[in-house]
Amino acid sequence: MSADTPNSEWPDEAPPTTSKHGDRARIAGEELIEPKGDSLSGVTLTIDRPRADLFAFWRDFSNLARFMENVIDIEVLDARRSRWVVKAPANRTVEWISIVTEESEGDFIAWASEPDAPVPNSGRVDFRDAPGGRGTWVSATILYDPPAGFIGKAIAKMFQREPAIQARRDLRRFKQLMETGEVATGARNRRLLEEGKN
Repeated sequence: MSADTPNSEWPDEAPPTTSKHGDRARIAGEELIEPKGDSLSGVTLTIDRPRADLFAFWRDFSNLARFMENVIDIEVLDARRSRWVVKAPANRTVEWISIVTEESEGDFIAWASEPDAPVPNSGRVDFRDAPGGRGTWVSATILYDPPAGFIGKAIAKMFQREPAIQARRDLRRFKQLMETGEVATGARNRRLLEEGKN
């Protein structure tokens, strides 16, 4: 989405892949500066915090491991590059360097993995004022290639490591952290288990 997209065009709480606006997923994928991957996932949530606060927290990449469930560590290398270590199925990990490809203070951050990444990925997180002073719409769009293609994606989903599922969970955890100061750590509930089956 471009920086001048009106808020009224954002379907509240709807990921790009399920939006009633059929072109939204395609447009979101096309707006990635360096699209890497074949599978598109995305989610949008309303968070009751000012846009500037949310952007600043997210832009300090060392904060992301606080709410991204499968992220083991993020090492900030410089202003644009960070090293990510992420859980994978069968007690494995994957690691790659992520590069900020474009950003606009308070509006969006776009990234792409370096060419040799084991899971090529790119994405964008947009921050927009929600109408009626209800906080901020945060929309995350991720494009990725699952390891070993379709079979790898099926295995990853079975082990709850499929990025489309994880993106929804992580953004909900981000919302909890930003609105309450902590992330709920209760046992997996029925809704999360059912979500993994879809």
